[in-house]
Amino acid sequence: MRMTTSDEDLAAAAANGDGQAFASLLDRHYDRLFAFCFRLTGARAEAEDLTQDICAALPAKLASYQRRAKVTTWLYRVAINAAHDRRRKRATYMKATTGWGDWEIARVETNKDMAEQIDWLTAAMNQLNEHLRDTLALVLDDMTHAQTAEILGVSEGTISWRISEAKKALRAIKEKEDAL
Repeated sequence: MRMTTSDEDLAAAAANGDGQAFASLLDRHYDRLFAFCFRLTGARAEAEDLTQDICAALPAKLASYQRRAKVTTWLYRVAINAAHDRRRKRATYMKATTGWGDWEIARVETNKDMAEQIDWLTAAMNQLNEHLRDTLALVLDDMTHAQTAEILGVSEGTISWRISEAKKALRAIKEKEDAL
């Protein structure tokens, strides 16, 4: 007749650093612990993660194990606490991230719209004569009318007139495209 070590003795030995006792304890209870975690979470992947988290934390938790309860009872309590902690973390995360998905969708859409507008403007500017295109490019690059006038060697009044003409030409290009 073969003698087996009790769960409680294995837990005590594992708490004192006996790796073989810890391995034996896990070997005995892993499947039951996983099945319980599956019932708590309702999803295989979530149950696997929870079970692994429990197993990783178990060596430190075994130090608090006292023989007042069976190891299985104690393990169930550890699993329930871990599941509650995981739910609280998820709820906190969900609360903190609420709206971020909508914000990101809006941001991507805005960037897409902006990219389309820039692409259109670039193509439309290529239809302008070189004086209007050069003037508009400098002004769009945050140059003042005075700086643009100095760079192009014309008066500020000429820059203002060219910007006005460029706007008229761009508006006409847009209207022509919209009519098609």
